[in-house]
Amino acid sequence: MMQWETQLTLIGVITILAVISPGPDFAVTTRNSLMQGRRSGLATAAGIASGVSVHIVYTLLGLGYVMAEAVWLLEAMKYCGAAYLIWLGVAAFRTQQQNTSTKTGQQGFDASASSGWAFRNGFVCNALNPKTALFFIALFTQVVDPATPAIVQIGLGIFIAAVHLLWFSIVAVLLTHPRFKAKFDRSKSWIERVVGICLIGLGAKLALSS
Repeated sequence: MMQWETQLTLIGVITILAVISPGPDFAVTTRNSLMQGRRSGLATAAGIASGVSVHIVYTLLGLGYVMAEAVWLLEAMKYCGAAYLIWLGVAAFRTQQQNTSTKTGQQGFDASASSGWAFRNGFVCNALNPKTALFFIALFTQVVDPATPAIVQIGLGIFIAAVHLLWFSIVAVLLTHPRFKAKFDRSKSWIERVVGICLIGLGAKLALSS
């Protein structure tokens, strides 16, 4: 029993530390929350959590072992993820230019379309994140006992997805809280530029990393 408790505690701590560390998911959530509001931020969080399901599935199917050996698969994921981050960064500048052409930046705004777009952003960002792939591979090969029942491994995967959903939902809510919103709105254009630059920088760093 102690062994199970120790294993679950270790997995919980590792997961929380990995999720809250700044990275592409955080940058995308920040971008969508500040540019389109809380609804888009929460949709992004849901997309990120759903993207985790991709890693859960291939890990449970044993493909994680294959990916660990087939370096080219991780390399392909790395470059696709890098290209996507750079595209999001460039899109941040384009969206900013479009917003400045209207008085409020919200004319013709379709909330449902924005939420769907934000969900896809979060999903693709996480699904193509090689660091998340390496996290799952390391976790399920080094920490989780191979003899662990499949239902328990599925439960662990759901827990990891839930932690992603909870954390990035908190980030979205805080960034769009009325107490901070006025401050963010005053510096919105600069924040969008900084976030765009960060996304481009993260993409470049990912592409150049070995």
